Amino acid sequence: MNEITPKFCQCCGMPMGDNDGLNGTNADGSKNGDYCKYCFENGEFTFHGTMEEMIEICIPHMVAANPGLKEEEARKAMLEWFPTLKRWKE
Repeated sequence: MNEITPKFCQCCGMPMGDNDGLNGTNADGSKNGDYCKYCFENGEFTFHGTMEEMIEICIPHMVAANPGLKEEEARKAMLEWFPTLKRWKE
């Protein structure tokens, strides 16, 4: 039995769903499978800050999507997870 692994943007961590509607675009206009349309457009990253700055931008969205989650819990989880994402890997 195949287990479905959710697809997440490799920059901001946003769930990207089952179709390519949230995918960013490459320089040639094709869809990019790694990054969302908010982080990657026309073959370039739209966000040019640090991983920590990206986390601070994402915290309110994660808290809103997960009732009961506190900002500090979201920050801690992202500080552990984001370094594993393609954009932020050392």
